[in-house]
Amino acid sequence: MSLQFTDAEFQSAWRELDEPQLEGGWELFTETMGVKIYRLYDKETGLYEYKVFGVLNTCSPELCADVYMDLMYRKKWDGYVKELYEKDFSGQTAIYWEVIYPFPLSNRDYVYIRERRDLEVDGRKIWVILARSSPETACEEKKGVLRVKDYKQSVALESDGAGGTKVFLNYFDNPGGMIPTWLVNWAAKTGVPGFLTNMQKACSNYSQYCQEK
Repeated sequence: MSLQFTDAEFQSAWRELDEPQLEGGWELFTETMGVKIYRLYDKETGLYEYKVFGVLNTCSPELCADVYMDLMYRKKWDGYVKELYEKDFSGQTAIYWEVIYPFPLSNRDYVYIRERRDLEVDGRKIWVILARSSPETACEEKKGVLRVKDYKQSVALESDGAGGTKVFLNYFDNPGGMIPTWLVNWAAKTGVPGFLTNMQKACSNYSQYCQEK
């Protein structure tokens, strides 16, 4: 697997801001707090891939991108993070992320690569961040923690013209093990809008965090 993301992958992400691509079985899953979440059933895994469309009213897209990329800061505002860092694994730079799952479920961890591009498209400024699991990275698995080997996420951000940010988020992960359906549905229905709310709050506190570092 190439470690680089293609121009086409970046283009595919930001184009969703203009015209959501929902053909081929995507269904509206829930709409809450101004956030629309669509899902697509994956026959191979029995899980769903999600697309999220929403607006963060109080922060600029560049600030959102900076906050999203700042792993140290994420540990301050995301209560589900147990460990999160970027390091060199035998010559390959990747990110290690351990996520806290509710008892009695085992925590999950991810080893993934990501790339951010700040794009100019016909006079528009668009920020795109792509990430995907990197199973080939030489990172030993931990006892008692399940490794998520199939993970992808793309984020596209653009000004909404009123001081806020239009957000597109596409993600899929296969957490492995026996995850109750209620937990999967809860994570999608409340976890995602909750994450966006927390992200907005994190954006408003970011300048203070940077000053205190």
